Amino acid sequence: MERRTFIQGLAALGVMGSLPLPLSQAFANTVHNPVSVDDLPKLKGDLTLYLGRGEGGLYENVLQAIQKNNPDFNLAIRRGPTAALANTIVAEAKAGVKRADLFWAVDSGAIGLVTDAGLAKPLPNDLSAQLQPQFKYKEWAPVTGRIRTLPYNTSRLTKDQIPTSIMEIAESDLSIGWAPAYASFQSFVTAMRILEGDDKTAKWLKKVKKRAKTYAGELGVVMGVERGEVDIGFANHYYTLRLKSGKPDAKLDLAFTQNDAGCLVNASGILTLNSDPLATNFMRYLLSKEVQGYLAREAYEIPLVNGIEQPDGLPSLSSVLPPKIDLTQLADLRPTIDLMRSNGVL
Repeated sequence: MERRTFIQGLAALGVMGSLPLPLSQAFANTVHNPVSVDDLPKLKGDLTLYLGRGEGGLYENVLQAIQKNNPDFNLAIRRGPTAALANTIVAEAKAGVKRADLFWAVDSGAIGLVTDAGLAKPLPNDLSAQLQPQFKYKEWAPVTGRIRTLPYNTSRLTKDQIPTSIMEIAESDLSIGWAPAYASFQSFVTAMRILEGDDKTAKWLKKVKKRAKTYAGELGVVMGVERGEVDIGFANHYYTLRLKSGKPDAKLDLAFTQNDAGCLVNASGILTLNSDPLATNFMRYLLSKEVQGYLAREAYEIPLVNGIEQPDGLPSLSSVLPPKIDLTQLADLRPTIDLMRSNGVL
């Protein structure tokens, strides 16, 4: 993949006139080749984006670059917690108000809340064709992925000492770091409920709680593992990769479970709430090779578009065995939160 920066890639659009290729021709080979911003139409007009909080700075960099290189495009942004914005979109629709044109959520559960309400518009075929087969949905486009992992302290453990089953972790004598109030952890528990049932999940939570140290967020979990406060942790992959990028000698590595909620691949995603071609074209920018490459290199998130390199330090998805689950099933967090509260986890 060409290693130019995202900003340089978008800068090429600043001198574009008409499209260099007809749109249908530009997207003809997207099954195997990611689309470049050089082949996308200029954005002209006004849109309102509801942006969930997450990798805010990096996502903001993407949005600023898109706007800078499309001077006739005005993007109004409403920022907030992803779940709160999803609820707002549903409430506005019930009130007959449509303020958002697009919703970029950092968690697929929030996407599911909006799609279940029948508010998202179908994706055009060319957008779906760009995505890896297991991440194709009719009404939303995954932008980047994140996989649940077991960061572990390499001075205390070897990888073969760590169970490859998330359920067996509860039976081990390992000390554990977790952040149960964190949204990604709650999505993981929701996946466990779907795959294992409420009773097994409740028993798992009770057993892990006896040996777990609680942190405010998953970066804190990973830092605690690296300092040797606990043996392992539950966290999205990118916290470990980011810490190691700044501290190459960190006593830290990643382990993975297999075919269970412990290696769930969740995703941020974008959907459009109207049929305006401008909104769809904006989505195309987020799936371009420049944006996907930028988020993989800088945020260490997993590109879900065909033909983009994985972040350094992460094995390919084909070598990891995540569970088969429709990510929009993670939308209803209430039963998960109730279960966690009734078992003293929250």
